[in-house]
Amino acid sequence: MQNTLAYAQAQDAQDALRTFRAEFYIPKHTDGTDVLYFTGNSLGLQPKRAMQYLQEEMQKWQTQGVEGHFTAPRAWFDYHKHLREGLAHLTGGKAHEVVAMNSLTTNLHILLATFYQPTGKRTKILIEEGAFPSDQYVAESQARSHGLNPTETIVELPTGANAIEFIEALGDTLALVMLGGVNYYTGQFFDLPAITRTAQEVGAKVGFDLAHTIGNLPLQLHDWGVDFAAWCSYKYLNASPGGVGGIFVHEKHLNPPQPRLFGWWGYEENSRFLMQSGFKPEMSADAWQMSNAPILSMSVLLASLTIFQEAGITRLREKSIQLTNYLEFVLQDVAKKIDLPIRILTPALPAQRGCQLSLEVGKGGKALHERLTAQGVISDWREPAVIRFAPVPLYNSFEDVYRLGERFL
Repeated sequence: MQNTLAYAQAQDAQDALRTFRAEFYIPKHTDGTDVLYFTGNSLGLQPKRAMQYLQEEMQKWQTQGVEGHFTAPRAWFDYHKHLREGLAHLTGGKAHEVVAMNSLTTNLHILLATFYQPTGKRTKILIEEGAFPSDQYVAESQARSHGLNPTETIVELPTGANAIEFIEALGDTLALVMLGGVNYYTGQFFDLPAITRTAQEVGAKVGFDLAHTIGNLPLQLHDWGVDFAAWCSYKYLNASPGGVGGIFVHEKHLNPPQPRLFGWWGYEENSRFLMQSGFKPEMSADAWQMSNAPILSMSVLLASLTIFQEAGITRLREKSIQLTNYLEFVLQDVAKKIDLPIRILTPALPAQRGCQLSLEVGKGGKALHERLTAQGVISDWREPAVIRFAPVPLYNSFEDVYRLGERFL
């Protein structure tokens, strides 16, 4: 690798996915040039086709009113079914194991109502050290709802610890593993299949918060035997601020009876409008739905999923590894040139990270972030001392990475 414009442009010229950048709106800097956008791990850019999908549903609402629930194309009544193929592609789940619904934290609560059932000494919930605050709050409130003390119930996997040995040590006290697939702060990608296998061997249920994972790395949730997962869609999935979330529930859990929060939209579809008492769930992840689907939000997600299916998550991962490796090379090169003390918190092995690199800078880190922002670099600062950069393979280029390095000098 070379930290030169010619090298970066040569890599872009041979990138088979380079045309997908044109599918997105790139924000402009104050000087009218494209910003260097490295924060798709916080909010993905707007797909250009999103407006078309949204306007189609706005037009249907305008011209058909309530009848839009049952008229083609894409009747609102079962609009969520149109997203199944795209979500299955990204999660490695079967079509009936995934559904778009609600928001991430709401979905975690709904899923834990099913999968966190503490009994006897098997009460503990394992989350990672430094988990996103919402995950911490979900675990705390779920423990309290069962009359348990959160400080005794919630166990944190220390950063850098061997997850397998840690789970084995918890043994029959462990009720639930609920880790972020990728830690939001460090960018570490956990070994999900090994964690799933080990936790289930000790008798625990296993679920993952995939907010920073879906659309970032290929997944095989069904084959790995993961019990459940939840995610948001506004980061790597580019589906609008606060866009609709989604869940995966392994098919082994689809047959009732089991603990579950009931809602009308999870009722058996064929008899839903009979309005009968006594809950009859759909035999799919749809059974965990609570309420009428947010059609306008789903339309934007559907637009984005079509792009992922065209690009292919495997091909995107291949480019992501190359792009992130180049980012690491450039950051280390410029740090050497200007004698800047840095440490990349994200694991060096590509198998242990997605596209995010978390850069810890010595004294003056926040000032550096602000200087980069003033030069048209959109990244983000996370207290106490980290700048996060995420070169997203759908719309970031090797030249973007080179230009970022220039801004350091």
